[in-house]
Amino acid sequence: MDLPLDYPTLRVIWWALLGILLIGFALTDGFDMGVGALLPFVARTDEERRMVINTVGATWEGNQVWFITGGASIFAAWPLVYGVSFSGFYLAIFLVLVAMILRPVSFKYRSKRADSRWRTFWDWALFTGSFVPVLVFGVAVGNVLQGAPFKLDGDLRSTYHGAFFGLFTPFTLVCGLLSVAMLVLHGAAWLGVKAEAGMVQDRARRFGTGAAIASLLLFLVGGLLAMRLGFRIEGVINPAAPSHPLRTMTVAAPGAWFDNYGRHPWMLIAPILGFAGALAALFGLWKRSTLLAFGGSSASATGIIATVGLSMFPFILPSTIDPRSSLTVWNASSSHLTLFIMLIVVVVLLPVVLLYTAWVYKVLWGRTSTAALKTDPSLY
Repeated sequence: MDLPLDYPTLRVIWWALLGILLIGFALTDGFDMGVGALLPFVARTDEERRMVINTVGATWEGNQVWFITGGASIFAAWPLVYGVSFSGFYLAIFLVLVAMILRPVSFKYRSKRADSRWRTFWDWALFTGSFVPVLVFGVAVGNVLQGAPFKLDGDLRSTYHGAFFGLFTPFTLVCGLLSVAMLVLHGAAWLGVKAEAGMVQDRARRFGTGAAIASLLLFLVGGLLAMRLGFRIEGVINPAAPSHPLRTMTVAAPGAWFDNYGRHPWMLIAPILGFAGALAALFGLWKRSTLLAFGGSSASATGIIATVGLSMFPFILPSTIDPRSSLTVWNASSSHLTLFIMLIVVVVLLPVVLLYTAWVYKVLWGRTSTAALKTDPSLY
């Protein structure tokens, strides 16, 4: 059966779609988590904390769908990547899920009782459910960049040789802290857009300024540390060949993550966007320009995530103990027909989702005020 798109093109399209989903998750659920991580620090009174919570209260559930869709896309388009990563990083993923379960429970239960200790407990639970996933996501990206200790046998069954605490190395912790700084900046910028003017905005601006500076420094440090990392494919690559990782000759090559920028200089737009976005957000916070701050934080998150994907291409998950088992865009995807059918589904449904999301934000637009807490029973 001849398909309108060839196999290599579909593989690249799905690699790009996966990147778009990850960026979408960071830009939407990212500011939710950033707000949750800031909650105990920018809001001092119960009224202020309720106001902060309600800046994301109406949209956080819809935003979290991007996370679920990203996981489903990996399962459908890159089944080997899904199998190796979700089994090898099982404890880390379990930690993320436990933390994320705290978020809906905190939203729903916090205001059920007027007791201050009860509400303080759920405020810190919401902080934990926001901070921990952001940190672990960054650590996971760091582990992808430095490679994971797994090996495939002749039947493509994976064996993971790492341990939970082995995930936390100096480089991966820098990536984790960068993830936290990036999304705390995004959350602070969102509070500038949605929270009423006052002390909460002022505190968010101070924390956002620190997060912007931290993002710039950690992104730079992470890039310098990444100069010691990298993998490279040796020999001729056949992008149209059936998926089979063990047929690809891969070797560890320190500094190889920078090769793509020499071959394709246009890719430098990603790290430039990461730095420029953080600087724009920092300037916007200083000048009290809420739209510049939020636009800058969004651009910075987009640039930082795109930098990882473009630096690693065509690798998705390299192996440190057996580089030959490394998973790439060319050797770990689903079949040609599967990718094409799923692309049709995406082309039909994604515009509907985007239009509905835009409509929801249009309807719910406007600042959240402390006065509304007393008159609107639907608020948390």
